[in-house]
Amino acid sequence: MPQVFDVILSGGALVNQDGEGARDIGLRDGKIAEIGDLSRASAGETIDCRGLHILPGVIDSQVHFREPGAAHKEDLESGSRGAVLGGVVGVFDMPNTNPLTTGEAELADKVARATGRMHCDFAFWVGGTHENAAHLGELERLPGAAGVKVFMGSSTGSLLIADDAGIADVLSHTRRRAAFHSEDEDRLNLRKSMRIAGDPSSHPVWRDVETAVRSTRRLMNIAREKGALVHVLHVTTEEEIALLAEHKDIASVEVTPHHLTMDASDYARIGTLAQMNPPVREARHREALWRGVAQGVVDVLGSDHAPHTLEEKAKPYPNSPSGMTGVQTLVPLLLDHVNAGRLTLQRFVDLT
Repeated sequence: MPQVFDVILSGGALVNQDGEGARDIGLRDGKIAEIGDLSRASAGETIDCRGLHILPGVIDSQVHFREPGAAHKEDLESGSRGAVLGGVVGVFDMPNTNPLTTGEAELADKVARATGRMHCDFAFWVGGTHENAAHLGELERLPGAAGVKVFMGSSTGSLLIADDAGIADVLSHTRRRAAFHSEDEDRLNLRKSMRIAGDPSSHPVWRDVETAVRSTRRLMNIAREKGALVHVLHVTTEEEIALLAEHKDIASVEVTPHHLTMDASDYARIGTLAQMNPPVREARHREALWRGVAQGVVDVLGSDHAPHTLEEKAKPYPNSPSGMTGVQTLVPLLLDHVNAGRLTLQRFVDLT
């Protein structure tokens, strides 16, 4: 008896975890029920996909949807709407909201807010702090938890563990791979005078290469000592790519579409709209990130989607907030890079 589906996507070039090839996809009750040769199956609707590529939905493992606390920028519903419009079917939302997502109650509140409102799958990072370090082994396994996120350098919000002892305490209690924003807080404070009022191009001068490299080197040493697995978010420097290539047994690596696309010359073009943490840097760093993608140092593409209102972004630097949108543009932007030959469709699928 032939198989029966609601919809068959017929003859497309499917790019999946097992490679690229012509395969049919059978859908039943809104879900993928079968992949393969479905020429003998029947369906209520058959869509001819010959000449087209079909990709899996993307998982964006770093978004900041701003709820609770700053829903005038974006909330969980509107952020997830942008995600699905851009081909993203699952998001991991960051903990630097207000209140911070650092305990069981705050995590449960986010899950409750998301349930029935978000249009994609979701999980929420739990923020690591000095105060909750001993409980992270339990918190990271709660329903809806993506894992633990630690800020080694200050960014948007008040989450911060700047000292080696605090990082070691976190990694003594985590059992899953913990994620890190890796910038050295002491150096950030030391170099604040390098910011030039009204000049966003001074942002990467303040948050310089050594600020990132020093922090990531510290993190590798502590993780090695503790036998812990870590995930380094939004890597931006050539030097970090070289360093992390030597620690792939303990460290996974994320890069973002904006750091793969922009360079420091864009500050003159779009000003504070290019301001983010860690910053967009000189072109040599962008090219090093692409080498990291090609060589397998980079494991994940995340958007670091971090919206603000245009009025907020229009404030003169350094009063302008850091962050830019990205969840809706991650897929089309990377497909442009595929078209330009910077990576293959298969590699794009691997990274997302």
